[in-house]
Amino acid sequence: MELIGATTLLLLACIVFILLIITQARKGKSKGRLPPGPTPLPILGNILQINAKEVFKSLNKLSEKYGPVYTIHMGMDPVVVLCSCDAVREALIDNAEDFGARGHLPILERFSSGGHGVVGSNGERWKQLRRFSLMTLRNFGMGKRSIEQRIQEEVQFLIEELRKSNGQPLDPTFYFSKAVSNVICSVVFGDRFDYEDKEFLKLLAFMNEIFRGASSVWGQIYNFYPKVMGKIPGPHQKMFNAIDGIQEVITTRVKMHKETLDPNDPRDFIDCFLIKMEQEKNIPETEFHMNGIVNTTFDMFAAGTETVSTTVRYGFLILLKHPDVEERIHKEIDQVIGRNRAPCIEDRSHMPYMDAVIHEIQRFIDLLPLGVPHKVTRDMKFRGFLIPKDTTIYPVLSSVLQDPKQFKYPHQFNPGHFLDDKGKFIRNDGFMPFSSGKRICLGEGLARMELFLFFTTILQNFGLWSPMSIEEIDLTPQMSGFGNVPHFYHLAFIPR
Repeated sequence: MELIGATTLLLLACIVFILLIITQARKGKSKGRLPPGPTPLPILGNILQINAKEVFKSLNKLSEKYGPVYTIHMGMDPVVVLCSCDAVREALIDNAEDFGARGHLPILERFSSGGHGVVGSNGERWKQLRRFSLMTLRNFGMGKRSIEQRIQEEVQFLIEELRKSNGQPLDPTFYFSKAVSNVICSVVFGDRFDYEDKEFLKLLAFMNEIFRGASSVWGQIYNFYPKVMGKIPGPHQKMFNAIDGIQEVITTRVKMHKETLDPNDPRDFIDCFLIKMEQEKNIPETEFHMNGIVNTTFDMFAAGTETVSTTVRYGFLILLKHPDVEERIHKEIDQVIGRNRAPCIEDRSHMPYMDAVIHEIQRFIDLLPLGVPHKVTRDMKFRGFLIPKDTTIYPVLSSVLQDPKQFKYPHQFNPGHFLDDKGKFIRNDGFMPFSSGKRICLGEGLARMELFLFFTTILQNFGLWSPMSIEEIDLTPQMSGFGNVPHFYHLAFIPR
């Protein structure tokens, strides 16, 4: 009898809990007139309508029924989804101020220790950290000749490593991540790492684990139920351990920098942040403190490592699938640069085909298909709806990069999307891999420079060969969640 009584009491408690949730949801909706969308289940939200293996495809499919602006529920939280080039541009560019805050995404909040750092923060904190970070990056050469020279030097280290393979097939994953990461490491930590440095290899392994974990099914379920998933075992815990591991390394580096800091001669980003911390140590509301330096440095390292290196790795897989594109690139390199000097960024304006290929690689791989969430900063009238302040917005970048109004063959790799009839490079409003508006990627200029110099220099020196046949090469992502992760593969770099 006691057991039956306890069970009844538990059921009543559950019913009351569900009714409270429904009541709260209705109260929330009464504040505005959200766009239509699939009916959410209590507690579960719309998880049954979302394929955790291909979230962006599920969202695109829902847009076919509900239109380019609609509402879904991540657990109990409403999210407004923008699913077309026009809708995303109207929000992020035409209404940049109103859609300019960072939205709710549990994985991102886990990365940023609850909203510290430049990527996950909002309000005055974000303004101060972004302003400081941009200024510091520029002081250390971003967008200038000095950073170009650093990239050129690092590419040469990579070329020498690839030559050591003697044309034998290899997994390029960590070759690319070592070289790309060293560019941002030289700015953040003050120096590059040797390719066999154990601490460096540990950092890169952590970074790879984080990107794969965030893109896995477990990572997507965590975004729906962070409180529950954070406490249960599973593969996602490796991702959290990796986040903690990188932050521990950064914390140690910060302490080392403190011991050798010369305020009159800052060596890198960490030194500049430490100097700012000292200047504002008596300001209670300062954003320049230990949490700020660790998380902002984490943002710089992560964004400067995984996104560009994955783009390069995915790009070379695409070139293996399209040898005709590789052949045409080789011809353009030989005509414009030749074999006797290193490529420089000025060459880009004379190499429309190379430029188009890199743009098309970024469009086709769709590296961050969902983008990073935004939220509205006030009650916002948008396309006939009233979106309440602080509602999370998903600007689905995949829907922009694959918008058939912008790209003739949205699901095919075709450099012609960025070339006119005369073979000249043309821009396209649908090219938005770095997002847009106030939250556009901080390192867009650096990334674009790196991609051009890495692809061009490698292809100047090597031809590509795959142990797989062209038919066997699979360009679909191995994982597709927060990011699109390519399949592991091997290729040989054949000296030209």
